[in-house]
Amino acid sequence: MSNRPSGHVARSTVRPYHETATRGPIRTFLRTSDGIAVDSVYDPGPVVYEASPYTATSPSGGPVFVIAHGFTGDVDRPHVRRAAGVLARYGAVVTFSFRGHGASGGRSTVGDKEVLDLAAAVEWARGFGHTRVVTVGFSMGGSVVLRHAALRPGTVDAVVAVSAPARWYYRGTAPMRRLHWLVTRPAGRLVGRYGLRTRIHHRQWDPVPLSPVQAVPRIAPTPLLIVHGDRDGYFPLDHPRMLAEAAGEHGELWVERGMGHAENAAGDALLGRIGEWALGRAG
Repeated sequence: MSNRPSGHVARSTVRPYHETATRGPIRTFLRTSDGIAVDSVYDPGPVVYEASPYTATSPSGGPVFVIAHGFTGDVDRPHVRRAAGVLARYGAVVTFSFRGHGASGGRSTVGDKEVLDLAAAVEWARGFGHTRVVTVGFSMGGSVVLRHAALRPGTVDAVVAVSAPARWYYRGTAPMRRLHWLVTRPAGRLVGRYGLRTRIHHRQWDPVPLSPVQAVPRIAPTPLLIVHGDRDGYFPLDHPRMLAEAAGEHGELWVERGMGHAENAAGDALLGRIGEWALGRAG
């Protein structure tokens, strides 16, 4: 256990904000409120040229997107980097690896304690001077951005959940049955560790965390966008529809024709529409 504040930089490469545009991305390890080191990257996004083309700054008044990847992803996965690259056209971007993923410490709790990882990343993003923070989560990360916004009201300005589950313990599809084997069985956790670079905690949830559909009503009045593919092999359409119904008037649902699951299925055009939606809602 650590008494450092969420977002504390454990291994710092951070420079003053005005230098970031010319020096490019910053990579460091953040420390969560429960002491986990989280591998994180800040990309200043679009460059604004001022009096001289040799003087460049990244607009701190613009938004910063904090991307929460799906289970078994990490900050270096090609699909995460691609999503970050598209959203960087609309603002600065923070990407990070959840606990138990990639170079981050700890073990994955598959959406429970990951809220603390996101909280550290959001606080770090604010520290660069951005006045608007938009969280964008995919699959497991989608459940995390919903729960984070509900449990920490007022800390973000818009929330986007892509391919997120509505409820826990869903086993209605073959991919979700395989995922439950991966998480709950010793042999599955070995496959996760050595085959998928994902270290999974052996303990079951106690207590069971707030579910995404329970979290959604607490997000209002923060703008919420729910995005789901009609060919999602993990979670059928009753999941986004439950989330949208729970959100009421403050939520918006996009059902994408022909789209599968999470980052790999989210094309550049869709990510661009998400960026435009965020620009219109978060400021």
